Amino acid sequence: MALVEKNQTAVVQDSSQTRLSSTNTDVTFESASITDKLTTHHAARCSISPKHSAFNKFILYENKLRFYIIISNASDSRHRIVKIDRTSQNDLNVIEDETDYSGRQMSAMIKMLDDGNKASGGIGKARIIFGVAGFVKFTAGWYMIVISKRSSVALLGGHYVYHCESTEIIPVCFNHKVDKPAEEQRLLNVFKQVDMSKNFYFSYSYDITSTLQLNLTKPNRHQKSKWWFYDRYAWNFHMLSSPFNDRSPRGGQAWLIPLIHGHVDQAKLNVLSRVVFVTLIARRSRHYAGARYLTRGVNEEGNVANEVETEQIVSEALTTPFYVPSSERRSRRQPSPRYTSYVQYRGSIPISWTQDTTSMSPRPPIEISVIDPFYTAASRHFNDLFARYGTPVIIINLIKRREPVPRESKLLDEYTQCVRYLNQFLPEGKKMVYRAWDMSRAYKEKKQDVISYLEDLAEESIQMTGFFHTGPEPYFHHLQNYWSEDVQHYPAWRKNALLQNGVCRTNCVDCLDRTNAAQFVFGKRAFGHQLYALGVVRNPNLPFDSVAVNMLTEMYHDHGDTIALQYTGSALVNRVETYRHLPHWNSHSRDIIENIRRFYANSLLDADKQMAINLFLGVQGERHGQLTQARRKYQEWFDTENLKTLFPLAESTKSLSDFVEQRGDFWSEYYRPLLFTSVEKHFAFCMSTPPGKFIKGVSYSPFLPSSMRVVHQPRLVTGVKRWMGTHPSSHNEKLRRKALPADTTDKSQFTHKNDLVQPSGVLASQHLDPKVPSEELSEYHRYIDHSQLMLDAMHDEAEYMDQLQYVRFVEKNLGRSDLTLADGDMESYINYVRSATMVSGSVEDGTLSSMYDYDQWLSCVDLA
Repeated sequence: MALVEKNQTAVVQDSSQTRLSSTNTDVTFESASITDKLTTHHAARCSISPKHSAFNKFILYENKLRFYIIISNASDSRHRIVKIDRTSQNDLNVIEDETDYSGRQMSAMIKMLDDGNKASGGIGKARIIFGVAGFVKFTAGWYMIVISKRSSVALLGGHYVYHCESTEIIPVCFNHKVDKPAEEQRLLNVFKQVDMSKNFYFSYSYDITSTLQLNLTKPNRHQKSKWWFYDRYAWNFHMLSSPFNDRSPRGGQAWLIPLIHGHVDQAKLNVLSRVVFVTLIARRSRHYAGARYLTRGVNEEGNVANEVETEQIVSEALTTPFYVPSSERRSRRQPSPRYTSYVQYRGSIPISWTQDTTSMSPRPPIEISVIDPFYTAASRHFNDLFARYGTPVIIINLIKRREPVPRESKLLDEYTQCVRYLNQFLPEGKKMVYRAWDMSRAYKEKKQDVISYLEDLAEESIQMTGFFHTGPEPYFHHLQNYWSEDVQHYPAWRKNALLQNGVCRTNCVDCLDRTNAAQFVFGKRAFGHQLYALGVVRNPNLPFDSVAVNMLTEMYHDHGDTIALQYTGSALVNRVETYRHLPHWNSHSRDIIENIRRFYANSLLDADKQMAINLFLGVQGERHGQLTQARRKYQEWFDTENLKTLFPLAESTKSLSDFVEQRGDFWSEYYRPLLFTSVEKHFAFCMSTPPGKFIKGVSYSPFLPSSMRVVHQPRLVTGVKRWMGTHPSSHNEKLRRKALPADTTDKSQFTHKNDLVQPSGVLASQHLDPKVPSEELSEYHRYIDHSQLMLDAMHDEAEYMDQLQYVRFVEKNLGRSDLTLADGDMESYINYVRSATMVSGSVEDGTLSSMYDYDQWLSCVDLA
């Protein structure tokens, strides 16, 4: 009963429209409602069949004979049923009904099934689940793994990406008899060591196993495949394939959920009322996966250890889907130019090498286990990279060059020789670009700026591979370059989409600390180019210590910590701040703790961890798979087809247009016109946002460094005090203080040191609503009312000496006073003139005076 209540809460959180009664176990399915009509009308208007909508709601019934899984789409307009037999101990019998039922028909179907199973107690109570992750079998009998809890972590084009929060393992056979209960329980416990509630992600309507560029430009890539997803990154592939004899069930896409293992993070950035989504997706390969010291190098199939594909997606949330209305025909669609992505790759050095952990040394020696002069395994690995990412492949090797006792340097020499050997057979223009750099030595010697050098490598790599952009760059780039003084040095305006062909492959020894810092720098550089392509910034060079870069730094820190925990059992030791020479005060103690944790996990826990991963992935024996590929020729080690451009511009542009015309899966899941949802519960509203800076309530640009000095604006009436000789009376000052507006007290105006980089929103707000401090406003009023105040001073309110000084001033200017100079006035005047013209020296009777005595000059006026 508690589980049902928990699942009911999950349904409310996930905005499900299926009604589950608390007093009755029957589920009432809505018939064709206004929501269905809206969805059908929208699909018909856009020439899309509503059958493309994804199934994302699941209800499980169970009795002694069968499981019944009712699957529905978000609008409750389509329903299907799957039956799983529970009477067989060894065989898994699944019956898929591919007929689409309406809500009324499904309610009648459930009532009929319940009446037909009265002898066995009906069809049982309804349980809300969120998909089936697969089936697994140990010594006897099958288990079904269902997702019992989920949480939204990202939103891409209206497609939600979920994190698997909890799973359940349910025996399929009702009378589950086990001949070896101890062995069965041991294997079940080993299987559960892979915690499926951490770092497993899925989506119902978006293929999360592939990159954004593949999903949009090659939507039909799985037609010739057995599966509807990319099985390299589906960690539950064994649980999906082995029950069905390595063949995809006909309707499996509706209820079987592929899971990726890695990291997904998303945050939004507010840029002067524009919202930018930044998404980071890390996909860990299921091939040759395992613990740190037990999976090193490359296996015979060409799969490397710790292989992770990292995708950085930057999009502007101007429209929800991947398309916008066509500029030519409003009833048609065109790709939205608001999506960009950049893909990086990390993996172990593709040669056969191992480390012996029996000595319990914190740094075990490195040994090259197999010497292959033809580098067969490495050639398979790079040929696979050509097939998946295209050319060129840029290799960034960050291992050490010089050591007192050779460890990493052994790998450096062998890896360098490997790339040289394989490169000699590649045609010109398709050769791999190899960059070896001792990053650790450069950091310790402090003779080279580590971050600046990596940024140069990143810029070189991005210029060679490019990144993915779904549309042309903003037109104001063309105008900006056209009116520039140096037009020849600006690139031509790009009118088409931009595609990434090739990939940057980064590695160190463990592919953790140094690799993550390097990938952050590459991601930061790509982040600037992506924002520039979206028209958010004027220059792709983003400074450090800005809000945007700090946000990206934290995202890559979480990304690196997650990958490190999965591979070594501890978080990162050296972070980006370490290589920027900005360590935190507790960084040294934290590094010691993480090293101890890493040593403990690798020495004592890795064997059990590796056994659990092998059982989870279905790896038999000690070796990660057997050699299935035929040996190629030593010189022609690559497939010629893989050297062709993987994403041709014309073909990819057409496929992108076809994708946005034919697919509207997001609509029925994201847009719910009849469902009441508060803004506080909406995922896009609650998405993580970095704390911004505000000046007088206006958002500060997140791309300016926080170290920029903020100075006071120049005084409004500089020098007025020096010109005015009198001050208003206390009575007038009180009146003036009462007339000041209340909102000008204790407010100051700020500006940046460089007004050219001040955000336009701040400038507009300052000009539309100018405000000055009360002190300056008081000075200004005294300045404009000076004449009136002087007239008021002629009355009894002014002091006698002030009146006398004013009268003398007036008489002097009117020429009515005696202009005869007193003794010494001429000399004082000459000294005053000489000091004003910066003439230094002395006269006959003494030193020059620096100031003419104004009061003495007035005192010579005869008022009689």
